[in-house]
Amino acid sequence: MRAAPHATARRNHRMSQRHTDTCTALGVALLADVPVILWGPPGQGKSSVVQELARGLDAHLETVIASIREPSDFAGLPVVDPVTRTASLAAPSWAVRLRDAVVEEGRLGIQFYDEVSTAPPATQAALLRPILEGVVGDLRLPEGVRTVAAANPPDVAADGWDLAPPVANRFVHLSWELDADTVREGFSTGWPAVAVPAVDDSEVAALLTRTLALVGVFLGSRPELVTQLPRSSEEAGRAFPTPRSWEMAARLHAFARAAGANSTVVTMLVAGTVGISAGGMFLNYLRELDLPDPETLLADPDSYVVDRRRTDRTYAVAASVWAATAARNTPERWVNCGTVLAAIADAGSADIAFSHGRRWAAARPSGAMPTERIVRGLAPILRELDLLQGQGQGQGRG
Repeated sequence: MRAAPHATARRNHRMSQRHTDTCTALGVALLADVPVILWGPPGQGKSSVVQELARGLDAHLETVIASIREPSDFAGLPVVDPVTRTASLAAPSWAVRLRDAVVEEGRLGIQFYDEVSTAPPATQAALLRPILEGVVGDLRLPEGVRTVAAANPPDVAADGWDLAPPVANRFVHLSWELDADTVREGFSTGWPAVAVPAVDDSEVAALLTRTLALVGVFLGSRPELVTQLPRSSEEAGRAFPTPRSWEMAARLHAFARAAGANSTVVTMLVAGTVGISAGGMFLNYLRELDLPDPETLLADPDSYVVDRRRTDRTYAVAASVWAATAARNTPERWVNCGTVLAAIADAGSADIAFSHGRRWAAARPSGAMPTERIVRGLAPILRELDLLQGQGQGQGRG
């Protein structure tokens, strides 16, 4: 049955928004310096969008067709020094050009591995160090190099292979398809650009500390999701949870939040790193926690009421308040953070308060004095770090 015109328009609008969200997710991945792989059928413009991205950023792009390369093109070719009689692994010319562009010209560099899914397993294995560590042969690429890859699903690729789990676990996986509206606008007025957003470094640091703590709390309640290898042919070669990919997911979540990305983009990035199932459970867990804004608690710490039934929520609150304080530590914010931690200790969760309280106490800014309530709740930590006078409570040493 042919769809009604208005239904088709609604579907095309959704598809266009999906493409926009994917472009945003790609930009966030580049900003966060997390390797990203674009999955899609042939002819969808994956290579073209990376080329446009490089032009827009004035970045030096090196495109490496993985399917026609040998393992030595990534692991390096052995070269013997006749004087020392030792061998080194010489990097290929594309890696040297990339290094020189970043180091000598001060430009951003992009190593783009195309047709990864048609590279045989031996070549994929050789890609492990360049992707994760930025090492090609014995050449270490500089920090200004980002990694992007593109692949066709094995069922539509020319002699395709599933990505080996160690390779797949090093990427955030994004689906890439062009809908009719995007193609129409692209041919008529130009293709949508991929923008790399700007973020505040201190905000990212605070969000990352908070998100890593939340990942830890979540995995403490769902230990079976710490590592879960693909269990079906449909999952093979795609994202799955490991401690490494959870850390990548936390990083992407923090950068996406700092960049103001919408919830769809956040979901794409988290699910694209640890898998749809694990990512969905984690994001749903965050929604159910319904954490208070740490800035609200730092402005009014006495308003915080500890939920004694949810120690996981208490731990998340402690982590978020401390992360916000560490990002901008003033005497007032330090004291208010201590007040929240003291309330947690008074409510019977001293272990949670102390786990963050040691870093809080060690970071006391000049002139900050703990209040009597803080001393009562956190006295063991304050004494441990020699922040209390010997005669008693209520006064900190200046």
